[in-house]
Amino acid sequence: MTKTIRLTMAQALTRFLSRQMTMVDDKKMPIFAGVWAIFGHGNVAGLGEALYQVREELPTYRAHNEQAMAHAAIAFAKASFRRRMMAVTSSVGPGATNMVTAAALAHVNRLPLLLLPGDVFANRVPDPVLQQVESFSDGTVSANDCFRPVSRYFDRITRPEQIIPALARTMAVLTDPTECGPVTLALCQDVQAEAYDYPESFFEERVWLQRRQRPDREELAAAIATLKSAKKPLIIAGGGVIYSQASSELATFVESAGIPVCETQGGKSSLPDAHPLNMAAVGVTGTAAANRLAQEADVILAVGTRLQDFTTGSWALFQNSLKTFIGLNVQPFDAAKHRAQPLVADVKEGLIELSVALKDYRAPADWTDKAYSGKEEWQRAAAKVTGPTNASLPSDAQVIGAVQRAMGSKATVLHAAGGLPGEMHKLWQAGAPGSYHAEYGFSCMGYEIAGGLGAKMARPNDEVVVMIGDGSYLMLNSEIATSVMLGHKINIVLLDNRGYGCINRLQMGTGGANFNNLLRDTKHEVLPDIDFAAHARSLGAIAEKVASIAELEGALARAKQNDRTTVVVIDTDPLISTEEGGFWWDVAVPEVSPRSQVNDARKNYEEKQKLQRVGD
Repeated sequence: MTKTIRLTMAQALTRFLSRQMTMVDDKKMPIFAGVWAIFGHGNVAGLGEALYQVREELPTYRAHNEQAMAHAAIAFAKASFRRRMMAVTSSVGPGATNMVTAAALAHVNRLPLLLLPGDVFANRVPDPVLQQVESFSDGTVSANDCFRPVSRYFDRITRPEQIIPALARTMAVLTDPTECGPVTLALCQDVQAEAYDYPESFFEERVWLQRRQRPDREELAAAIATLKSAKKPLIIAGGGVIYSQASSELATFVESAGIPVCETQGGKSSLPDAHPLNMAAVGVTGTAAANRLAQEADVILAVGTRLQDFTTGSWALFQNSLKTFIGLNVQPFDAAKHRAQPLVADVKEGLIELSVALKDYRAPADWTDKAYSGKEEWQRAAAKVTGPTNASLPSDAQVIGAVQRAMGSKATVLHAAGGLPGEMHKLWQAGAPGSYHAEYGFSCMGYEIAGGLGAKMARPNDEVVVMIGDGSYLMLNSEIATSVMLGHKINIVLLDNRGYGCINRLQMGTGGANFNNLLRDTKHEVLPDIDFAAHARSLGAIAEKVASIAELEGALARAKQNDRTTVVVIDTDPLISTEEGGFWWDVAVPEVSPRSQVNDARKNYEEKQKLQRVGD
């Protein structure tokens, strides 16, 4: 007879989560590092009490904003190379819908995230409950249905025994390199408190290991034949290289074959910036060295990348009409993009097999030499724009240079939306794999500070540097207080250009008038004069404002010695961006306008569109 234990659904859920394990560097560890929770009437009595009972094995962390705590969980998983993860719970209603943006972020970036929002009563007796969103035509709908399109797996738990198959499916998705992404289990609040006789076997410890799929023989043979014929081969390293922890295998392959590498935002730090064959960033925010090669390449091995428009220059960058893409990716959906020859496999396994099969292949010397010289030329150009300056309003690039000099390439640097991703992608000199942490798949403003906290929790011995603009800081800064409360020190460099400088530059570049982006161009009675340093100090951080690049470097040297989160604020010029490198991006310009600037921009846009190889 099966042995059972009587628990509430919430107790069964938390006990199950606490028994799931993984292996990291040959050490067994809980796969869930904890649960972020903001309690409300939809989760405090059921799940809140259950979390209290397992607080030693499964820590609960309190934050100040539901979206932010989900961002922290996502960044933790990213910084852990998807080996470990966190769960997040909120109440029904606004707490739940606050997390939808974070769910979309995790979905785009293929990152494991377990969302446990409270839901309405399954028995419907007290309907409509506080915060319930009612559908006039469908009694089964709740606000949590918003999670359906941004979840890899969605379930609503309306009976206590349903949690058994739901959690089995949850773990399969969260740990599958192909399906990995957010899982949402909407927990009806009455069901959280209902008891059931669960089989004891349900709570047995289980160790989840990374699945490494080897390539299909025919796909591998086709890829080998194509690469052997290449005269101008190029590798694009995407986030899959990082997630697969395949940096050493990538280095071995490119050094043997002499093939240059360029990196997406997600793949940056796949190789150290100093590697002679690393051309660094590719695409819209790419280096001149990488983009020149991309325009000529005849075989492009796209490794662990989803080939989004910033990588491909909106399908205009790769201009060789005879080019062939090979898609080395664990996800068939991504492996076949751009009519690629698919090579469906784990990145590490795929690179190992390619290295063995191509041990006698070497790219033509003139192609490799072109890569070397292009890198040297780019390094000289980058040094000019990032060098020290006495300018009263330095550029983003000059701030990046100062941070690089002060913190070094060993630091883990994190950023997300605005102008910084473009400049960081081109100019930051990354060191160890994963030390460059960009959230640019969803380009979500507000990710930075919460993400920095999550990254620090995953990498407590690293110096974590958060680069953020004033616009993103004002959107979501509350987790400064959480970082201080938890004792997880992060270093925040706040670039104040008094508005949304990146979009203002894009607006100008597409012929638009300066309108509603920089604060001075908004409808206002009084321009805000925000003391960001005072605000950060009010949240418990050490903070100061500096007036120059030299002062910034000194402040960062002090920040490394501080015992808690430190914020350094510097005013920057909103109009300057690095002209070197880069490529066209398809941002549609109006066909007709009463303004000549827009009409001129439209003509330029139509000329650039001719570069696009639609469906290629």
